[in-house]
Amino acid sequence: MKIAPGQGKCSNATQRDDARMPAGERILIVDDDENIRKILSLILRQAGYLVDTASSGEEAIGKSDANFYNLALIDVRLPDIEGTKLLTLMKETTPRMMKVILTGYPLLETALQAINRGVDGYLAKPVNTAQLLKTVEQLLERQAKENQFTEEKLKQYVETRFKKGRTIRRELTQETS
Repeated sequence: MKIAPGQGKCSNATQRDDARMPAGERILIVDDDENIRKILSLILRQAGYLVDTASSGEEAIGKSDANFYNLALIDVRLPDIEGTKLLTLMKETTPRMMKVILTGYPLLETALQAINRGVDGYLAKPVNTAQLLKTVEQLLERQAKENQFTEEKLKQYVETRFKKGRTIRRELTQETS
């Protein structure tokens, strides 16, 4: 795999096929296992992402209330809450935070709970580095497209409201003339 000129160096584990590099995307890793937090942080930082960590659901909720994150990687089993419940408790943002469940216990029941609570991705531990980076990148690209769509819709709404206001003013002016 090749890195495009001017994009810096990455280890073989973090190189990607395309030319897209992270542009300051923020990722929150929520896992009670310190070693997993450190490894995932290292992988994602080497890939160019800004990374923050939380060791519990309570800490993750606090951080998501105080900070913006593009994506959260959430362990399914935390000391104070199930990761599938945490999906709905973390602060909603615009653009919408993408959420990925990490589990060492890949059960159909857990996957269904996560899907029903709006999970965007599901990865089994031990996490394959290439699969992790591919999943993160795909979800962030989807988020960017959703955000672009939202911006376009907002622009259309403002233009429509402006035209409507102009039309109403013109009609009122004609009625009073």
